[in-house]
Amino acid sequence: MTHPGPRRLVRRLPGAMQFPHLIVPAARLVEAAARLGYAARGAVYLSMGVIALMAAAGLAPRAVGAVEALEAWGEWPPGIALLWITGVGLYAFAGWRALQAVFDADRLGKTPSALAARVGKSISGLLYGGLAVSVFGLLDAMEDLHEVDDQAKTQAAVQNALAMPWGEALVMVAGAVILVAGAANVVRAFRDHFTDSLECDDEAAGWTGGLARVGYAGRGLAMIPAGLLLLSAGWHARASEAQGLGGALERLKDQPFGPAFLALIALGLMAFGAFGFLKAGLRRIGC
Repeated sequence: MTHPGPRRLVRRLPGAMQFPHLIVPAARLVEAAARLGYAARGAVYLSMGVIALMAAAGLAPRAVGAVEALEAWGEWPPGIALLWITGVGLYAFAGWRALQAVFDADRLGKTPSALAARVGKSISGLLYGGLAVSVFGLLDAMEDLHEVDDQAKTQAAVQNALAMPWGEALVMVAGAVILVAGAANVVRAFRDHFTDSLECDDEAAGWTGGLARVGYAGRGLAMIPAGLLLLSAGWHARASEAQGLGGALERLKDQPFGPAFLALIALGLMAFGAFGFLKAGLRRIGC
């Protein structure tokens, strides 16, 4: 079934009506880029979840963040090609988030809640754009046989922030944002309807929505300890206390019942990744 939504979106772009013959190809490109982006995001979370589950079972040295999870792909033959595709997909996802935030691709409107959602999508776009930059940096590092360490990059960024005026407060605000985002993901797991924008029958919507709930809960629970550690780093002005997502999960594993809790979060991350692939195929784009 063909959806006119992306065409309406492209028509709203500046100068689009000056080139009407390009509207249909551009709309198809927007839709393809958005779908590739959802799949790329799914691949990132699925990789993190698998490695975290292996770490919980003692089959991997430690849980890792997004970049280190993708780095593991380079150890098998098709991995480099997949990294290129994922990097392009993450750029595409950042672009789609920009269209959602600036041009209201999802037609959310201008109510306070809609504007807040659009601001959230703009932040998401910046984060995934940054991750895309990291992926291509990873490819360069692999060519030079250097290893990429998410944790070292996180602590270096925090150290630079602490050196700025009001640096401690800046780091604490960043930690609070991550903490609130994690809590919001957990709340969404219980409150949101994740299949409203998908094209599927009621039976598929039931299990797809369940998968999404598990995924958002897992992602939220993974973000909360990372936010708390970043808050602590700002409060004590010690960059060494800051941890990326992988480091926060590793800290969690060392707590009582930590491996079991880490395994549950890992399954949630894997569910979020799987939902990303389903969203790539089933989501209505720009309607």
